[in-house]
Amino acid sequence: MALLIFASVVLDQASKILIRNYIDRYQSISLIGEYFTLTNVENPGAFLGMGSDLSPSLKLVLLLILPVIVLGIVMYKLFTETTLDKWSTIGFASIIGGGIANMLDRFRFGSVTDFLHIDFGGVFRTGIFNVADMFVSAGLIILILVGFKKKPQKETTES
Repeated sequence: MALLIFASVVLDQASKILIRNYIDRYQSISLIGEYFTLTNVENPGAFLGMGSDLSPSLKLVLLLILPVIVLGIVMYKLFTETTLDKWSTIGFASIIGGGIANMLDRFRFGSVTDFLHIDFGGVFRTGIFNVADMFVSAGLIILILVGFKKKPQKETTES
């Protein structure tokens, strides 16, 4: 699990370094037509820019302090909980790694570098996101699927 957390942070930060160094801000580069593009933007808010217009003190609390506390609690739980199954562990580790990676941006730059954009002609379209967001989203999907898969255990009574 520590390796997955580390790998997600490294992959995210390496991709952001490449984007910052080789793609101008707001420049868009087509990778697969208009379906998959790279667009370098700085996101001062949270997911899809939410919270970008908050006051500086609210941003500090909601986008820096609170996420660090939540990440710390989840990380503590991940490393101390012995009853987590393999998929839940992977889900939580992915969320933690992606969260740490985006928090590094917030602490260093005051915003998060986003650059990936998918648009299938109105059928499916994303906002601009980054590798850390993919890890967080994948982790959440895994946890949701694990939650649906788990069946409540029936109590047995002995006579």
